[in-house]
Parts: sequence; C-alpha cells; structure tokens
Amino acid sequence: MTGPQSDVVLVLPGGGYRVHAPHEAEPIVEWLGAQGWFARIMNYPLNTAHPAPLRFVSRAVAEERADGASRVGVIGFSAGGHLAGLSALAPGLEPHERPDFAILGYPVVSLVDGPHTGSRAVLLGDDADSPDDAVARSLSLETLVRPDSSPMFVWHTAEDDVVPVRHSYLLGEALAAARVPHELHVFPGDVHGVALAADTDASAWTSLCADWLTRLPVTPR
Repeated sequence: MTGPQSDVVLVLPGGGYRVHAPHEAEPIVEWLGAQGWFARIMNYPLNTAHPAPLRFVSRAVAEERADGASRVGVIGFSAGGHLAGLSALAPGLEPHERPDFAILGYPVVSLVDGPHTGSRAVLLGDDADSPDDAVARSLSLETLVRPDSSPMFVWHTAEDDVVPVRHSYLLGEALAAARVPHELHVFPGDVHGVALAADTDASAWTSLCADWLTRLPVTPR
C-alpha cells in the first residue's frame, strides 16, 4: 500500500501504563513504513493518572494536523491500545484532537468489567480502590462509543490471560451497536503482548490490517 506522505500514524506501545514495551514501538513503525505510512512513537507519560496520558496524545494529534497531516491515525497495544481507543472516543475533545482511525491490538478496554487492575491503578491513582466506579466507567472504552466515532481495527488472541479477549468483544459489541465502521479479529493463542506476532496464528493481523488501511476514506472524517 502507498499513502500520501501527509498521512501519519502515532504508535502507542503497551506496558500497563508503567513502561513502554520496545517490541511494540520501533518494529511497528517499520511495519507501517513498509505499508507506505509515516509513523512515530508516542512515549506518553507513565505512572501518571488520567488525564495526563490522554492530553499528551490528543495534543500530538492536534500538532500533526497543524503541521499539515491530512489524516492522523493511532495504533496501540494492550494499555497503549486503551490509550489509543480513549484518544478516539473520550468526550470533550475537539475534532482536531481526535484521530481519524484507531488500530487496537489486544487492548485494555474496560476498567469495570473484568478490568486490567494494573492499568486501572495507574489511571485512577488515589481513586483506584474507590467503591464508586463512575470514574472507571468514564474511562472504559465500551461506554464511550458513539455513532460518529472513528473507524477501528481491533484484534486479540482467544486465550490471552493478561487482558482477556472479553475486552475486545465488549468494544466490538459497542461499535456494532453504534454502527461504527470496524473490524474485529480473534486468533488462536494464549500469549499476551505478541506485537507483530511473527510465526504465530495471530500474524495474519498485519495483512488484514494493511488491507483495512487501504479501504479507509482518503479524506479525513
């Protein structure tokens, strides 16, 4: 695939909001480059409560647009997938702060339904153990989907025991209910954090995603 040089994808590696996983960073930039997309790694704030990570990404999206990007997408994995999805779905952002599309690999989706406790602890900070789940619910992607949400490509492994595949199913159900353009792929396997997933059944995600990218609208949403 070849795309205009003004198309940009921001890469958000996972790591539970505590580290940036290197295998979900530069190798993803290289893969996107091979598809004809310019990409850059987003070293978003770690060990920092919401909304600091979201503000970092939404500001980066706005800056890419100000620099002339015609389309700005995000791709994230695990906790980085949560942040990528949040940047596309969080209420209160201006249109120029939102990505035109999001690609989520084995993402943390919910902070209330089988939540990833590590991500929840970082994002909610002092409120992480609160019996009132209002804040956690406001950061759960499945609660934020709207009919005008950005198109999404989501993939997961079926037996992931770190972030259960139920997270992606919750998001897929919400996207389908709101009739948001999306693809959801679930592959055999029980390993979390597989990134490009070379030599596994999940490796097909890269060709499926590359094809999906060719079918995105040429003009921004």
